[in-house]
Amino acid sequence: MKKTALYVLSCLIATNSYGQGRFSGDFQSNLNFFMKDSLIGASDNPLYDNALSGSDAWLSLRYASNSGYTFFLRADGFANSNLKNPVSTNSDFGIGAWNVTKTIDNKMTLSVGSIYDQIGTGILFRAYEDRGLLIDNAMVGFQMKYKLAKNVRAKGFVGQIKNNNTENNIINNVRYAPIVKGANIEGDFSKGKVRFSPGIGIFNRTLDAASMQAIVSAINAQDISTRFNPKYNMYAFTAYNNLLYKNLSWYAEAAYKTNEAIALTNTSNSAYADRDGSVLYTSLNYGKKGYAISLTGKRTENFVMRTSPSETLLKGMMNWQPIVAVLRPMRLMSRYTPASQDISELAGTANALLSPNENMDITLTYTHINTLNNEKLYREAYLEAIHHSDEKWILGGGVQYLEYNILLYQTRSSSIDVPVLYALTPFVEGTYRINDTKSIRFEGQYMHAEHDYGSWAFALIEYNIAPRWSIAVSDMYNAVPNKGGDNLRYTEPGNHYYNIFAAHNVGSNRFTLAYVKQVDGINCTGGVCRYEPAFSGIKATITSTF
Repeated sequence: MKKTALYVLSCLIATNSYGQGRFSGDFQSNLNFFMKDSLIGASDNPLYDNALSGSDAWLSLRYASNSGYTFFLRADGFANSNLKNPVSTNSDFGIGAWNVTKTIDNKMTLSVGSIYDQIGTGILFRAYEDRGLLIDNAMVGFQMKYKLAKNVRAKGFVGQIKNNNTENNIINNVRYAPIVKGANIEGDFSKGKVRFSPGIGIFNRTLDAASMQAIVSAINAQDISTRFNPKYNMYAFTAYNNLLYKNLSWYAEAAYKTNEAIALTNTSNSAYADRDGSVLYTSLNYGKKGYAISLTGKRTENFVMRTSPSETLLKGMMNWQPIVAVLRPMRLMSRYTPASQDISELAGTANALLSPNENMDITLTYTHINTLNNEKLYREAYLEAIHHSDEKWILGGGVQYLEYNILLYQTRSSSIDVPVLYALTPFVEGTYRINDTKSIRFEGQYMHAEHDYGSWAFALIEYNIAPRWSIAVSDMYNAVPNKGGDNLRYTEPGNHYYNIFAAHNVGSNRFTLAYVKQVDGINCTGGVCRYEPAFSGIKATITSTF
């Protein structure tokens, strides 16, 4: 791996020295300083007791030559990092990703190394990176893309999925042993005012001997009535199409996977069952002047796509399932974001944007998610109105009603008094434009909830000097704590979680510094979630492109 990376780097330098292409890159670094606060639970682990600080960093280098070669190299560094495991330190440094690509006659593209790609929306296969959750499931191997006709493209790949989940060995040449293979054909056609983009895909995963032996041992330990003969190979198929007609767009995808051993719950000691799986997903959007409507639906049954059935949580992921619910960025609402379910889910969302005049926008949303056995998972009713009163003011407000299955989404113990959390959250927001470069923005939210931590209040004020500076101060306050429940920490009347934030932009560089107190909870990105404990301390980031 190191020899390969050095070869890629030497090619980068050599080709750039002749001035025959374009060189670019980017850099990102996160720094954390841990300040103990036992009142909110930010204590009693190696971060606060010993390390006291930690960092993560990524440096990417790209070179595109005029002869059709593209070289990519990314160095990853983790020093007492809590990104992989939020309650302990992990350290590693090395080549996180590399790739060499050659385009031939504008028809064929050959790639070797770390490949990030997907089939369709990613339901069948998606290799991607999400640094906030430390997801990096690159497919390490070979890929070929070929232009069959003017509007028809094909691709195929073979390799292994990167494994960055081992302790203190996050980077260097660690891959899951099973082999993955896939192929995909897509088209893009127009006839009159109709445009449609169909596609089909096939995917195969072959288990290695060690993974199979572990599965066999687990099955043999089950009750004899539930035992079965597991298979080495799993095959999956998808067909999809995106249709555009005037103001209407409609996407539909259907995926199926052959039967294999799957764990029926998301824990390492689950019983295995021999099941096939399927996903149906669709999204319909229509808009005209004054209004826009979108409808989204998904049905998922036993569609578990892992390198091995023994992998759980964020380990061994080979795909990504679209989330149907609308992701809310507001601080209180984001605490209860529903993760996509791959065993059993029936989900639908209706969203409408109304603009009765040039100064008013109204958003209405309803989301309904159950299991296939009709167990309640998630409900949301949402209303927001934004009014542009004049050139100086933008004012908004609304309310969210939420029902959230906290036992399932946050894998809580059944000792909590209710499985479903009910919450009502009114909010207001506004921006005052002082002049062309300066503005003040404020937010206010109150979440009424009787379970989990209880009720919350949140307030933020932000001052912006475009394009250079942004300064914000906020407080998240446990206004009415829940004194029963799941061993929760609280004081009378409740804890404050302060945040003081500053950002500075210089050209393509951005620097941020924040003093943070953060309550424990679920952090979600695109329907993929993980639990993070409470945090107390200072966070700094640096991002740069060149």
